This record gives sequence, C-alpha cells and structure tokens, in this order.
Amino acid sequence: MALLPALFLALLAGAHAELPGCKIRITSAALELVKQEGLRFLEQELETITIPDLIGKKGHFYYNISDVKVTQLQLISSELHFQPDQELLLHISNASLGLNFRRQLLYWFFYDGGYINASAEGVSIRTGLQLSQDPNGRIKVSNVSCDASVSRMNMAFGGTFKGIYNFFSTFITSGMRFLLNQQICPVLHHAGTVLLSSLLDTVPVRSPVDDLVGIDYSLLKDPVVSNGNLDMEFRVPSDLDMLLRATYFGSIVLLSPTVINSPLKLKLQAVSPPRCTIKPSGTTISVTASVTIALAPPMLPEVELSKMIMEGRLSAKMTLRGKALRIKLDLRRFQIYSNQSALESLALIPLQTPLKTLLQIGVMPMLNERTWRGVQIPLPEGINFVREEVTNHAGFLTVGADLHFAKGLREVIEKNRPTNVVDSSDPLSSAAAA
Repeated sequence: MALLPALFLALLAGAHAELPGCKIRITSAALELVKQEGLRFLEQELETITIPDLIGKKGHFYYNISDVKVTQLQLISSELHFQPDQELLLHISNASLGLNFRRQLLYWFFYDGGYINASAEGVSIRTGLQLSQDPNGRIKVSNVSCDASVSRMNMAFGGTFKGIYNFFSTFITSGMRFLLNQQICPVLHHAGTVLLSSLLDTVPVRSPVDDLVGIDYSLLKDPVVSNGNLDMEFRVPSDLDMLLRATYFGSIVLLSPTVINSPLKLKLQAVSPPRCTIKPSGTTISVTASVTIALAPPMLPEVELSKMIMEGRLSAKMTLRGKALRIKLDLRRFQIYSNQSALESLALIPLQTPLKTLLQIGVMPMLNERTWRGVQIPLPEGINFVREEVTNHAGFLTVGADLHFAKGLREVIEKNRPTNVVDSSDPLSSAAAA
C-alpha cells in the first residue's frame, strides 16, 4: 500500500520537484581515506607507460635503447585535496620512477648489450579531475588537467667501459627524460576520463525500495566543489505520485461477534505525502490516509459501511549498515474520524482499538520488514561504509562513515573496463586509430 514505502521515502524525498531529495557531502577528511588506494592505482597506471625506442649516435658512439618499462613509483610527498571550480586536485612532488630497459651500445669496434636499471628523479605531477553530470544524471570525469615533469635521469652503467658510458650517457638520459615527460600526462588523461569514469558508472542511479518504488540518485546539477567539500544534490523520486495511488487490503474481525457476523474489509490509501519532522530529539512521520470499511460476507458482494480519515504518527530511527540506509518505525499515535459527519466520528470510536491493533500486529511488521532492508547509498562498486553514524539535527539528518575498500580500484575498473574505446582527446590514441 502507499502507506508503507512512502513513509520510508519521506526521510529522503522533498515536497517539491525543484528541491533536492537528498544531499551528499564528501569532506576533505574522506580524501585521506581514498588517497592511498588512489596512489596505488596511479602507480599501476604509470607502469603501463610505453616509451619509444631511443636510437642515436655521437661521433663513433652508437646507442639503441629499447623495451623501456616502468618498474615502480616511489612517493616522497603527495597531496589530494578539493579545489574550487569543480576540481579534485592531486599533487605529487619529488617522486621517482624506477626503469628497466635493454641497451645496445657500440663504440668503434666495441659492442655491449643487455638490460640495465635506471631511475627518473624529481618527478612532479599535478593533475586535476573536473566533475560534472552526464545526460543521465550520473557523476562523471568531464576533464583532466595535467602538468608533469622529470628533472633528471640516473643510469647505473658498469663494466669495463663504465667511464665511456658515463661520458656519453648525457645524450641517452636527455632523450629518455624528454620521452618520459611526453608520456605521463596521456596516461593520466586516459585513467581519468575512461577508467575512472567506468568506476563511476557502477554508482547506482536508481536504488529500489521494493518492486514498485525506488530512490532516484540522478544528479540535479554538477557537483559543487569548495576548499573543503564536494557537494552533490540528487532528485525526488518521479514515481512518488504513482505510489500514493496504490492501495492495501486487509481483513479484521470485531472483537464482539454479536455485533456483526461477517468480516470487515479495510482499504487504506494515502491522500497526501507523509510529513517528516526531524528534531535533535528524534524523527517523527505523520501520515494521513483515507480508510474505507466494508462488509465482506463470503460469496457475496462487499457492502461499504463507512469512509473515514486516519491520522497516524510514527517515530523513525535511522541507521546505516554498509551501504544500506535503514529505518525502524514505531506507531506512537493513531486516530480515525469522519470528514462528513460528527455523529459518524462518534460511532467510529469503538473501531479505534481494533484498527490500531491491526496496524501494530499486521501492518507495522510488514512495514519494518521493507524499510529495514533499506536503500543503497550511491557508492561505486567495491567501496563500503564502516564506523557508521547517523545524527539528528533541526530539520535534517547527517550520515557519517569511513570508507572501506573491499576491492581495489584496479580490480573494479578491470571488471567494468569499456571495450574498444578510443579517447578522441588523446592525440596519441587518435593517431593510432587512424
């Protein structure tokens, strides 16, 4: 019936379509929780850098550097913070990249080959992710800014010709540093616009309450970034009006069988959206519904006896468990009356007790079974809440929690990686596609 899931929606849905149904704020403290996982993902992405072969000569010195691979990223200093104008900014300074490559060196008639380790020192990376909403209301990475540089390269030459190699290594290190500088930003651009976007696609836009009703988590507008927070506003469910036209049927029998021999048919229908009042002392929900009572004799047509108004007040306790926002409801106040006749209202007084008993015994357990399942907070796949806490304020609730990575970003992204996607804004991949 409309009364059941609509009570749950009242805690999240606003009364007007132009107002957000709920707001989610990510604080700068949350960034510390995701930074380590983000840096691990960044390290894995930088290991995919491919550097073209480096071939050249200086006098009688010929060199061919090939099969260059990034082996590790060592971070000295990193910062992840919000920046106004809708950006999430990552700044890495004084980092180093471990490299391994195959060398082929020829000096006059002396040849040397094999693999050698090197390092890129003084690596600085500054990249910003600009966030917005896509046409479906999902959050997406709309742009990636990047500035990266390598200040110096070190190579560990050895052997008989160590002195000669060190003398001519300037040409090799300068070339490798140039190529490495050209490769970092395209990798980060692809990681942001393609890979992280595939992760954000796992955020549910619609979270079901039951088979008929769901919470719409599509964004009303682009996320708003301040120095310390990222704020997002989500819609009011578009199916709320449809829900309020639904009905529920139940049967009760009066306590005195001498009054009537046939069971009564009860029809409940919410006549307006539930009203939610949030105070520091607790949350209450007020409901107004029409109640139609009819005789339901076996094998005979129903006979309508009365139509009345029911008003109920329930207390609501909200908790967060993992990704599920749950509610437990308790019926505190209940009354029925006729909006047509004061005399009929007096006649309905004997029905107060059996109807309240029906609600407490038959309806409330069913209602709580649905609301205790909860609705999912919009988080990407593989990320859960821990150390959850829900706090009442005057007019709103705050839901706080720490983030826990049940899966690594790499694992989730690989699972949801789009196939055959060419990043048209990346000149290297565009040239390769052509």
